[in-house]
Amino acid sequence: MADPTIGAAGLIRPIQPLSPTTPAARPAESTGKDFKSYLLESLDKVNQLQHEADAGVQRLMTGESDNVAEVFAASRKAGVAFDLLMEIRNKLMDAYTELKQMRV
Repeated sequence: MADPTIGAAGLIRPIQPLSPTTPAARPAESTGKDFKSYLLESLDKVNQLQHEADAGVQRLMTGESDNVAEVFAASRKAGVAFDLLMEIRNKLMDAYTELKQMRV
């Protein structure tokens, strides 16, 4: 079988870019969310979990509810979500500091 990279004169041809009509040449359209909207939605979700946990504690303290396990689970879930959010913030701050210290 003939090598497609070798031309008629026996010299190696440079690789040609794909034509725009081929599916592999088109960049994949981004259907996902950008980082900012994802981060804002995550902040809202953590805030919602914190409010739900606070409301559960209030209901438990006032006697409206006696389900301690449910309140504990909601509180723990909110705590874990907040801890994860703080770790993400710390990593972003580390990355920012590293970028700030780069020499151009």
